[in-house]
Amino acid sequence: MEVPRERLLANLRDVQDRIAAAAARSGRPATAVRLVAVTKTVSIETIRLLVQAGQKDLGENRPQQLRDRAAALADLDITWHMIGHLQRNKVKYVVPTAAIIHSVDSLALAGEIGKRAQGAGGGAACLLEVNVSGEASKSGASPAEAPALASAAAALAGVDLAGLMTMAPIAEDAETVRPVFAALRELRDRINREAPLPQPLIELSMGMTQDYEVAIEEGATIVRVGTALFR
Repeated sequence: MEVPRERLLANLRDVQDRIAAAAARSGRPATAVRLVAVTKTVSIETIRLLVQAGQKDLGENRPQQLRDRAAALADLDITWHMIGHLQRNKVKYVVPTAAIIHSVDSLALAGEIGKRAQGAGGGAACLLEVNVSGEASKSGASPAEAPALASAAAALAGVDLAGLMTMAPIAEDAETVRPVFAALRELRDRINREAPLPQPLIELSMGMTQDYEVAIEEGATIVRVGTALFR
């Protein structure tokens, strides 16, 4: 899909303004929230326009597509995020291309990421995916499992556990999913208080087009937005 330049730029400004306003309502500056543009449905040309407009954080759902797009756009200054479900046998496509892997949902996956990252000569920034809503269709550790899994993953060589991620249920009224975002923030804070970690968890990756403003009000540090940018 291609989006005309003027429409794309207007959409980007609108999302940035909404992020700034929501951040202010949460008592934070706009710079406290990172916008990740979810580019899975748009063309390389549209991505180039977006990056030229200053949007450097891009997210992909599929490991091979992330690898291929990173190669095709290697001349640009892009920070890539792996935001979709990741299987162990696909980690090789993501490390070391992705700056942050948002969807770590098991210790086995974290171990594979750590092994690949060490082989590439560094570490991998990761987020633990938590299925706060309990929906069977969603990946992620349960809130009950998350503290122990966070401690174990953070202790692995090559893994830099930076925070938590969740996906809220799809809802027409974003207010109905506010408790999901509040629960992830509270879980992060509890893990920081109670779990043995080499460093505190900071990041909260939560909120998409339909609910990112509410997610920011509840403490999101990263929002993953696609439709609002490319419609």
